[in-house]
Formats: sequence, C-alpha cells, structure tokens
Amino acid sequence: MRNILVLIVLASLMFNGCKKHKDLDPVHPTNGKTTAVFNPNLVYGILEDQDGNIYKTIKIGTQTWMAENLRVTHYRNGEAIPVVNEKTIWMNLSSGAYCNNTITNNNDTIATYGRLYNWFAVSDVRNLSPTGWHVASDAEWITLINYLNGGSSAALKLKEVGTKHWKSLYTNSNNSSGFTALPGGYCNEERGLYHVGDYGYWWTSTPAYTSFALYRHISLDDIESVFGLYNSKLMGLSVRCVKD
Repeated sequence: MRNILVLIVLASLMFNGCKKHKDLDPVHPTNGKTTAVFNPNLVYGILEDQDGNIYKTIKIGTQTWMAENLRVTHYRNGEAIPVVNEKTIWMNLSSGAYCNNTITNNNDTIATYGRLYNWFAVSDVRNLSPTGWHVASDAEWITLINYLNGGSSAALKLKEVGTKHWKSLYTNSNNSSGFTALPGGYCNEERGLYHVGDYGYWWTSTPAYTSFALYRHISLDDIESVFGLYNSKLMGLSVRCVKD
C-alpha cells in the first residue's frame, strides 16, 4: 500500500510539473514558423506577448528591441484588435485594426513578416505592445540609427542578410545589429498591398498633425538612410517594440 501511495504522489508531481512547463511554453500556431534569417553570431533574448506569440529580442546599444515584427491580435487587456479585409471598411476606420501581410492566413508568412496595423491600433490606450514594452517612438529610432553610425551604415546593419525575403539588394547587408529588418510592405487606405519584398515600413508612436503619424522605412536598393517620413494614420504598417 505504501508503495502505491508513493507512486501516486510521484505521478501527481510529474503531472503538475508538466502542466506548469506547458503554461510557460504556450502553444501558438505561428511560434517556430518564421523563415527570417537571424544573425547566428549574436545572442538573442525571448519575449512573449499577450497572445502567447514568442519573439526574439536583441540588445543594440542601450536599447533592447524586438528582432521580429509584431503579430499580436489582442490588446494588453485581452480585447481583440479587429482584422479588416474589406477596403471600404478599412479606408473609413477611426479605430484600431490590422490585416495580414499578403492578405494571407498562412502561419509561416504571418510568423515571418508579422501583421500590418493602422496607427489607431498603435496609439490605442489599451496597448498594442506586450507588458514591459512599447511601440518605438521616432526619437528612439533616431537613437538606434545614430548608434549604428547613421545613413547607409545603419541600413546595412539593420537588414536581414541575403535575398530570401528582400527581392534584391543594391549592396550587401550584414545584419550585424541583429535587428533583422524585413520587407513587409504596407497596405494603404484602399486596402491595396504594396512593396512586399521591396520595402520595410514601421510605425513610430509619434503623431504628426491630425491625420498623420511618423514612420520609418528601408528600401531594397536605397542605401542612403533609414528614412523618416509621415503618412496617413489609415496606412497599415509593421510594428517593432522596444523595452521600457
């Protein structure tokens, strides 16, 4: 009888231990699916968002950045971010929404490129970013660019190496920063999707005028800079977060 009780206790401990481990390692359909080429010479951290998505993170200078584009579908309080695929709805939005790159439900593509968000989702008080993180401001992008020596130097150090996702490269990138910038394109106010493979676009948290906000972009063949511009808050762009 005593041996039976011991076996029961051990089985219980094993079950609870496995359950705890599962809770710490949530199953999500996009986890482990990315085809991005990270820098094998750097040590990446790990970040989990409110959906259970797992991302690589990288320390660059005094900042710690996500090394992947955000793909969350809920705000931090658990409320869903609407997915909008109809252009007549998208172009009239005044609240947060997202669409998938190439308008797909393919988990490999979503895991690699992340999702595209309008700026209303970026600025929503319910918080798009995981706890302890925030959508990078334009000033924080400038800090990143300056740390990487600015101009073409920063662009080359940020881009993923090779042409697996970039259609071509005017010069050879090295991704020495570990940032692993990908060309996720954008969707415009009419829900057209453009420049996948050609350009990477990332919202900043910095507004510009009533209907516009600042963003950063990198092109496949222009090595002059990581450009900072502003555009309509209705645009659907990628998002990178930085640690608080």
